[in-house]
Amino acid sequence: MTSFRTDGLDHVALVVSDMERSIAWYEGVLAMERRFADVWKGQGDPVVLCNGEACVALFEPAEGDALGADGVNRHFAIRLDRASFDAVRAGLAERGIDAEVWDHTICHSLYVRDPDGHQIELTTYDLR
Repeated sequence: MTSFRTDGLDHVALVVSDMERSIAWYEGVLAMERRFADVWKGQGDPVVLCNGEACVALFEPAEGDALGADGVNRHFAIRLDRASFDAVRAGLAERGIDAEVWDHTICHSLYVRDPDGHQIELTTYDLR
């Protein structure tokens, strides 16, 4: 097999039950901005939202799709520097959003769930 190195995670594809509610949540809570809004037109195309290079592609359910905690998605992780990690933690608290905090020894992580129950890990390796 040829050896190669990736540049990072491009996006995570999630099935959501209410597209407008999910767009508002990712914009408001994770400060993501809509990209490619006018590129895809047609049934089954995603809405892509990003913060920096971390992106989610939100899809409306197709027949047989499972949502959130009942689906196959365990979680996805977004890497942050320490200042951003602390700012997100404070912002979640201000919004009254419960975030589970874990010290994984090599990193610190916040775990939150979106409106459909998808778990998101916000993590930093800057342990100062």
